[in-house]
Amino acid sequence: MAEKDFSNALANIKVPILILDQKWHRLFALGGKPETVKELESKENDLIKREAEIKQELKDLKKVKENLMASVMSNMEGTSDLVSKKLDDDKRLLEECNERIASNEDELLDIPNQTDEVNRELMLATMDYCYDKLRTNSSEAEEITEWIKDVRVKLKKNVIRKHNREINNKEIYSYMHDVFGMEVLNLFDMQNGQFYIGSADDKEAPSPTKTDENGKDLSNVDLEDIDLDAVAKETKADEEAEREAALESGDEATSEDS
Repeated sequence: MAEKDFSNALANIKVPILILDQKWHRLFALGGKPETVKELESKENDLIKREAEIKQELKDLKKVKENLMASVMSNMEGTSDLVSKKLDDDKRLLEECNERIASNEDELLDIPNQTDEVNRELMLATMDYCYDKLRTNSSEAEEITEWIKDVRVKLKKNVIRKHNREINNKEIYSYMHDVFGMEVLNLFDMQNGQFYIGSADDKEAPSPTKTDENGKDLSNVDLEDIDLDAVAKETKADEEAEREAALESGDEATSEDS
């Protein structure tokens, strides 16, 4: 929308007094109000207070005016100097009262326009803040989404790696059992401390479920929507690359020794 069309459209919109709306205040609940918004809020608040003060002052002045008019009427036919002086004083005060009433009424007529102008400025400052916050939140949300995707991929890989290590432990322990026998294995188990064998679903494990060095069961990892086949292929490729690198390092070391 063109800037002129946008301004014309805004001019026809009736904007409620923002500082009287609790939901408007909640727009700034997390980040706090910027200085521009605070200044306009204070200015609008002063105008609203001033309007209330003028209305009360007008009410009081009109009561004073009524009393002065009653006093003037009662002393109109008096002839004494005292009554004449009282009449002159009442007339002077009545004139001053009328002037103050007229001045306050003029100011009272102008305050709604001033309040509306400040309120519109406050609306624009609020919209600038809110849309800037929306853009910032969206950008940060996208960054967090990418981070979550990256972590999910790594987590899936590690789930497969963990499962492979468990299977390897189970095989090693089973072969050790077959080669050396349970009696020898029990002695070495007591000597070498706790470790984990197999997974929670391995009902045929040759020994009770082992734990890590902190005593935590490593078998339960509950993940939703994991494409284990795809991750397994990727993990297998990674592990084969690691083995090839290890073999190459071993060959190099052998060549150097010879």
